[in-house]
Amino acid sequence: MRARAITPGRAVEELCGRIAEAPREAWQRVAVDGAPAAEPWGLADALVGPLRAAGRDVVRVSARDFLRPASLRYEFGREDPDVYYDQWLDVGGLVREVLGPLEPGGSGKVLPSLWDSELDRATRARYTAVQPGGVVLLDGSLLMGRGLPFDLVVHLTMSPGALTRRTPEQLAWTLPAFARYEREVGPLRAADVVLKVDDPRHPALVESV
Repeated sequence: MRARAITPGRAVEELCGRIAEAPREAWQRVAVDGAPAAEPWGLADALVGPLRAAGRDVVRVSARDFLRPASLRYEFGREDPDVYYDQWLDVGGLVREVLGPLEPGGSGKVLPSLWDSELDRATRARYTAVQPGGVVLLDGSLLMGRGLPFDLVVHLTMSPGALTRRTPEQLAWTLPAFARYEREVGPLRAADVVLKVDDPRHPALVESV
């Protein structure tokens, strides 16, 4: 693999072009995957405006709004990296409320959020209809290797050193989970698009040689 330097604006432009190439009648389920230190929500947010300008309906969803209740996340302690990896995300809820309805023949109605992890209660969000040809942009961490039905996955990768430096001290306990992700899932190979973001001001597109 080789890394091609690219500006943040050009990265957004190329990704929007790729997403917009999909058939106008088909829904697109796009994941922006990366450790919190890579701020995947920032790239997902940046894609919204250009995609809407290209005539695509866009619904933003964050995996942070599909975590399981605290009683389940913290059953074995608050800082267990394996529980963080395996059990924090409500995979079933995400499929049922967001990804499944956008399968061919689905209802097209998605729930933008399910669980407020800060208040530890349901968000009571309303269902949103995604128009034909529309895009759901989902940001989150550790999204691959779970059987989630995405149409495109963008992975934000960081070197181990950069990931350690940019991870807040209070979240350092999660680092073993991302090391495990690299070993077990191999996100550089599993993702459709990989951006290296050791320095978010100077990303690089990782390409197969």
